[in-house]
Amino acid sequence: MKIKSNIAKFTTAAALAITGIAVVNAGNANSMTSNVAAATNKVTVNYIPGYGVNIWNSYENPTFTGQRVQHGTVVNVIDSETDAKGNVWYEIGPDQWIQAKYTVKGSVAAKHVTTSTKQAKKVVKLAKAEVGKAYVWGGTSPSGFDCSGLVQYVYNQAIGKDLTRTTYTQVKQGKEVSMQDLKPGDLLFWGSADAPYHVGIYVGNNQFIHAATPEQGVIKATLSSYFYPSVAKRVLN
Repeated sequence: MKIKSNIAKFTTAAALAITGIAVVNAGNANSMTSNVAAATNKVTVNYIPGYGVNIWNSYENPTFTGQRVQHGTVVNVIDSETDAKGNVWYEIGPDQWIQAKYTVKGSVAAKHVTTSTKQAKKVVKLAKAEVGKAYVWGGTSPSGFDCSGLVQYVYNQAIGKDLTRTTYTQVKQGKEVSMQDLKPGDLLFWGSADAPYHVGIYVGNNQFIHAATPEQGVIKATLSSYFYPSVAKRVLN
């Protein structure tokens, strides 16, 4: 009887131990499920290209942490809260909160930024390859370009984008951007904002490429106060 009792005790203890393991595993499974859910709850910062949104230490009486999340960055949302003014906030880390209004669901914006960046690189690369080519009035090929002909050729050959032929119509394409927010691939126009007489391609680092004059041909130049664009347009998708 004593042996049976001990066996019974051992069996009970073993059962409890096994049950305990099952509970732990179930807890881990729940934790893993929670982590997966959190990891898939992604948003993309959608603010202003080249800039970022502030990270705050709390959604209630927030203090700026001195850090920002750049436009196009995909972040995981740990929690969300609404402040006293009705603004929705996302927690993206310990004591790290951003305003939900500066984000979009998922990673669509990030993909968009990546695509635009790739397109811009192709445009800039081809524009640089045309430096040194001759200036020809009405020219639209490497044998000679005028300003709008160069723009039309580069965009068509680099990324298959069809732009119109003249500065007067090219300026009506895309969206206007600030001179303080220029990105490679943006178009720069000189003269009237509605009917400009000249156009070039911004290539970054305060520089642009354009078919300048019959004497200069296609050159890379630096933006300066004495020859400053009147308007910039972004035509990349």
